Amino acid sequence: MSTNNRPQQGDKTYFEQQRELVLQDVATNLEQVLQNMNTLNRSLESVIAVGNEFGQVEGLWSMFENVMAQQQQTQSNDEEGNTQAHTGAQERAQ
Repeated sequence: MSTNNRPQQGDKTYFEQQRELVLQDVATNLEQVLQNMNTLNRSLESVIAVGNEFGQVEGLWSMFENVMAQQQQTQSNDEEGNTQAHTGAQERAQ
């Protein structure tokens, strides 16, 4: 009777058993990572969609701001012209 330490073809060594367990664990964790990435992607798409809804509002406020700035600049120019005209009239009067 000879003692053979090598396992038969149907038997797996301890290393092979542990390797299969680790591979299963890695595959399970990768699947969870993929699911979480898909969830994150859907969340980001929702955030972008909400942000895009504010595009028109932002455009309106931008137009309002530009109009107000133009009016303020026109008023400032008018006030400067009136001040200069008033000063010129005073100088001519003297």
